[in-house]
Amino acid sequence: MSRDPATNNHHKLLEWGMRPPPGEETHLLRGPGLGLEDIRRSIRIFRECVRGFRCMRGAARCVTVFGSARFGEGHEYYELARDVGRRVAALGLPIMTGGGPGLMEAANRGAKEGGGLSLGCNIELPMEQQPNAYLDRWTEFHYFFIRKIMLVRYSTAFVVMPGGFGTMDEVFETAVLIQTGKIKSFPVILMGVDYWGPLMGFLREVMVPNGTIDPEDPDIMTLTDDAAHAAGVIEQARANGGTVPKGA
Repeated sequence: MSRDPATNNHHKLLEWGMRPPPGEETHLLRGPGLGLEDIRRSIRIFRECVRGFRCMRGAARCVTVFGSARFGEGHEYYELARDVGRRVAALGLPIMTGGGPGLMEAANRGAKEGGGLSLGCNIELPMEQQPNAYLDRWTEFHYFFIRKIMLVRYSTAFVVMPGGFGTMDEVFETAVLIQTGKIKSFPVILMGVDYWGPLMGFLREVMVPNGTIDPEDPDIMTLTDDAAHAAGVIEQARANGGTVPKGA
């Protein structure tokens, strides 16, 4: 019995969450290997970094959009990410994403529709992961951590759409880099008040009172449902030398 196209699309999106079979990264994280294996792996890691640097040469002041691969065209979050992409393009800034489907595709699509530069840092996954059709330039990585380096290195603002573990990993690693002064206080904008509001409540009502973060740390992130507001925060930060003004 065949599925209709919408059901097929939903099925493919759900496949994103499948656990991949063991690969080289899995073997790396299991523990020490033979000396020669570690040397070969180090060379591969080095080559991936070089390939990424070469592909993204000249890219600057990007706005990186994080978000789930599981929301397809027509979903409110997809259309919101698409709107963000268009508005960022109108500011003359490139959009960078993980290069995959769902909300990554939506942001890249919006950037293309707005006449902006659309970039992607794709990841090799055994079950799938093809770069979306709205990329002007993209490169592919085997290791997640190298991909995250690229997504941060060329960006001066971060827009976080609703997402799962991968998105949470990306947003909190970015927040830690800002908190520890490794990168500037670039805008980190959480899109989706209903989705991210409980998380912000946890930061302020649990983590701050327990002293695990400072009272001002939640202010690293801006929470909104409005793509125009997000674009305004990015533009305000650009006028302030790339960082979010205090009290903004």
